[in-house]
Amino acid sequence: MPAKVLDDNFIENGLICPPGRQRIEYTDINRTGLYIEVSAVTPGVGTYWYRYKDANGKTARVKVGRSTDVSIKDAKAKVKELKAKTHLGEDPAADVKAKKQVPTLAAYFEDTYLPHAKVNKRSWPYDKKMYDLRIKPRFGHIKLNQLRRADIQQFHNELGQSELSPATADHHLKLIRRMLNLAVEWDLIEKNPAIGVKQFNADNREERLMSDEELQRLLTTLDKATHRQRTVALIVKFLLFTGARVNEALNARWSEIDRKNRTWTIQARTSKSKRRRSVPLNDRALDILDQLRTKGRSEWLFVSSRKGDKRMTSINKVWQTLRKSADLEHIRLHDLRHMHASMLVSSGHSLYVVQKVLGHSDPSVTQRYSHLTSEALREATNSVGDYVDRVTKEAG
Repeated sequence: MPAKVLDDNFIENGLICPPGRQRIEYTDINRTGLYIEVSAVTPGVGTYWYRYKDANGKTARVKVGRSTDVSIKDAKAKVKELKAKTHLGEDPAADVKAKKQVPTLAAYFEDTYLPHAKVNKRSWPYDKKMYDLRIKPRFGHIKLNQLRRADIQQFHNELGQSELSPATADHHLKLIRRMLNLAVEWDLIEKNPAIGVKQFNADNREERLMSDEELQRLLTTLDKATHRQRTVALIVKFLLFTGARVNEALNARWSEIDRKNRTWTIQARTSKSKRRRSVPLNDRALDILDQLRTKGRSEWLFVSSRKGDKRMTSINKVWQTLRKSADLEHIRLHDLRHMHASMLVSSGHSLYVVQKVLGHSDPSVTQRYSHLTSEALREATNSVGDYVDRVTKEAG
């Protein structure tokens, strides 16, 4: 390792590997730790390195750059910076190695995030679906520490301009943000580049309620459902008559049904609020249970006919056909829950009752039905006028 004055002249004329050797190192005569390595196969070109002792006294080195890309002046400045970090107890080579070991988003999702989500998040299948469809094709090949806020922002903007709803676009952003928050927590990256990317926060609380005529049209369609559509038709009715969420109904077990007390106990593992709650079963809901053929054959209320006693996991495809037949393509499955609340309020029940039936943990969520309460109250006050008119007529 001959010591040389590493300057512009040497870099210009001295980067030669002696005959018979594969490579040679020229060290800085000032013992700065900088040296340049020259290979026999690339004469005139060298690679700058910084050599030092790590905390354990072992010789380590870190690459500074190639002579064709970095000037000797910049190489010396970089070595000076690395040397200062070494004196402060840092290990530049270990840092470089750690950065190389940072996984791509795809490797991180499959090996680290998804196993964690399966244990801690009931909606992990939805996470996987969003990731597989849109996030992986865009960012899967990129290392976690190379993800940029600008790219995530652009991705979110593009989703917002696509056929997806603003709320669904926000779900993708929230998943990315959650994944990277955990990556920070697990010391895989230093900071989360998704922090600061704002959600659309569109008001998705629109209630698409059915008129009396539309409701009758839906019920008629469900009653005329084909044999293959029968189970889904019963599920749709069950949603309408209980106000339950789709996932709650699809996970309902016979062991949760109490016919004597006319209740259905939704377990915490299924409930969105992660709290167990009891749903009252009216005559219509009980009638649906009587029409099921699964009691004693399966633990689940609703099963897939193709899988015997296996739980029904999705009804979207058949629901699309049913609502199209009823000319109600604007009605979503979740709107059946809103319709149930609307019917409660219109029948004179308080928002407190609606909150308890629907299982809202936050009363403010139930306030979306307050305008329906006002309408019911106005109709109630009109009855006073009707009463006076009747009395006056009888007196006359």
